Amino acid sequence: MSERIKVLISEEDVDARISEIGAQISRDYAGKEVHLICVLKGGSFFMCELAKRITVPVSLDFMYVSSYGAGTESSGRIRIKKDLDEPVQGRDVLVVEDIVDSGRTLSCLLELLEERRPASLRLCTLLDKPERRVTDVKVDYTGFRIPDAFVVGYGLDYDQKYRNLPYIGVVEFDD
Repeated sequence: MSERIKVLISEEDVDARISEIGAQISRDYAGKEVHLICVLKGGSFFMCELAKRITVPVSLDFMYVSSYGAGTESSGRIRIKKDLDEPVQGRDVLVVEDIVDSGRTLSCLLELLEERRPASLRLCTLLDKPERRVTDVKVDYTGFRIPDAFVVGYGLDYDQKYRNLPYIGVVEFDD
C-alpha cells in the first residue's frame, strides 16, 4: 500500500494563522513573560514558528509524554519520557501542541502541570479535531479546526514521515 498527500491547509494559510495567534498571545500576555512548553515531537515545528511571532519575552521548555495501555486508544494516563528542565511554579505557562484529538493525554498532562502551581496555564494548538474529543479540554488558542482525517505536515507524521512538510496535508492511501 502506498500513500499520497493532499493539501488541506496551504503553507501560506498556516503561516498567516500562526502570525495571528502570535499577535493575540502578545496582546494577552502584555507586560509578562510567557513560558512555552512544547509537547514533543510534533509540537516543535509549530512552537518554533509561534515563538518567533510573539513580541513579549518568551522562554521555552519541552516535554515528551506518551499515553499507555493496551490497544490503539489513549488510556488517558501518561508516562513522562522527558520532563521539563525548569520548574513552572509562579510562571505564566502556555502549552503548545500540534493537534488536539481525543483530549485524553492532554487532559492528563494539563492536570499534572496544574499540580506544579503555575501562575497561569493555557493551551495553544495548531490543529483541533473537536468531533473526536472524548475528554473536555479547554483550548485557548486554536490555529485551525479540522475534520476527522489523518493529517501530516508541520510536525505531524505518518510512520515518522512527512513532519517536514510546510503545509497540512491529508494522507490518502492507494490500494
